[in-house]
Amino acid sequence: METADSVDFHFDVMCPWAYQTSLWIRSVREETGLTINWKFFSLEEVNRREGKKHPWEREWSYGWSMMRIGAYLRRTSMDDLDRWYARAARALHVDGHKPHEPDVARHLLEEIGLDPSIVDAAIADELTHDEVRADHERVINSGGYGVPTLYIDGHCVFGPVLLDPPSGAAAVRLWEAVSLWAEFPHLYELQHPKTEVDERSIATTFRPYLEARDWVSINRGKVVPIGASNDEEAAS
Repeated sequence: METADSVDFHFDVMCPWAYQTSLWIRSVREETGLTINWKFFSLEEVNRREGKKHPWEREWSYGWSMMRIGAYLRRTSMDDLDRWYARAARALHVDGHKPHEPDVARHLLEEIGLDPSIVDAAIADELTHDEVRADHERVINSGGYGVPTLYIDGHCVFGPVLLDPPSGAAAVRLWEAVSLWAEFPHLYELQHPKTEVDERSIATTFRPYLEARDWVSINRGKVVPIGASNDEEAAS
């Protein structure tokens, strides 16, 4: 089947589900040459509780600040943003480190051959707030609420939500299925319920993230156990 040759992939570095889906879409790129346009979405903002500051009102705000670093990089190189997201997300979701701490963020930039002072430059540049917020509001204005959110030929899709992302030919088959969804604008949901076994597998896979995070995961104002939702927020 004929599929799109590019995709806009909205992510929040803090989201373990978006990280799993990013592994899949990278595999699709390896197999097909797909162009990935990385864009942002803030779980801190979408799940912000009444009375709390917006992430752009804080000096440093976990996922929002990491995305500001990404926005600064994206101005000159989507590839640098690609490498930054890959390394920062792996640090949190696989290695159990804390990329949301400024010193760790500087170290990770240095690891991928970039200037660690980019952290300070991105935070000092108020326009990075605007760039992250514009991407975030694009999803909100489409009726979106979480990540991963994809835009395929202008069609907004939430997901796919994956625990063990396929690679190789299997990744391409899933991409074909997701691309096909764009032909059916009134197909709103297709969901596989999670069993207790699934929940245990999710908790095991997400253990590094659970141990490294410095926030409470919430879902639209409610504290939830990991794996209960693919729509988490890191409250800071």
